[in-house]
Amino acid sequence: MLKTLNIFFVFISLLSYAQADLNGLWQGIIIQDGKKIDQGNIFFLEIKTSSSEGKSREELYSTDLYSLKKLKTDFKPNSVTFKQTVTYKKKTSPKSSWCLVEATLNYIDSTGYLEGKYTSSECKRNTGKIILYRSKMKFSETDETIQTHNWFDTYRKDLKNGEKAPEIRELERKNFAFKPVYFDYDKADVKEEYYAFLLSLIHVVNGHSDLRIKVIGNTDSDGSDIYNEDLSRRRAQAITDFFVQHGLSPDRLKIEFKGEKNPVDNNKTEEGKQKNRRVDFEFI
Repeated sequence: MLKTLNIFFVFISLLSYAQADLNGLWQGIIIQDGKKIDQGNIFFLEIKTSSSEGKSREELYSTDLYSLKKLKTDFKPNSVTFKQTVTYKKKTSPKSSWCLVEATLNYIDSTGYLEGKYTSSECKRNTGKIILYRSKMKFSETDETIQTHNWFDTYRKDLKNGEKAPEIRELERKNFAFKPVYFDYDKADVKEEYYAFLLSLIHVVNGHSDLRIKVIGNTDSDGSDIYNEDLSRRRAQAITDFFVQHGLSPDRLKIEFKGEKNPVDNNKTEEGKQKNRRVDFEFI
């Protein structure tokens, strides 16, 4: 029975993988071999899975230079092969060149990136890689850039830090399962058993530039109101100290401490008191 279930889940996983939708606009970077991420160009790829034709737009970072190209496409599950056929519009300078390239890009379901190697038959020794993520923009054929290039700074930083594509990080945020961090009686020490959870929480928050975390300290009902309020503060502070020590900026954190005022269980039993000696979390 267990073997049958394992086969079933593998089948479902493969089916889900095969159904990735590549249709739409993708944005990211094209980097020539031998160059660093900071030397790559901005790249947009418009894919229409119902057609064998597509378009691309390449932009030179921090300039208004660009090129628009038509291309032929061919699709396989989670893969697109394209060949640029003609440059039909561009804004250039003597120092810029726009080579026709061809590539096979594969969608990596674990990271959300569409990536692969490219080659150019038009420009010798021009090979490299393309790494794209699903875009919320519309393809532009005007002289105006699709959006300011500020996003490109963030994107290159994400690549250097090994971050996943924005749509995957957003799914991780939406599906993130909070759980309380519990404390021993009259203590504010973070137990090692919670380190992995707290590190995963740091990863999610750092993956979103506009996301913050609220840390809420609580206690059981033993002791005075004044003492418990201070104890709940110390518990919340211990968690935020852990966050900062492991790479989360203090400005991404907000502390609240409620003493014994927010119990989740009965304070008349030891089990209930243990559940009330906790720190809770919220995204803000």
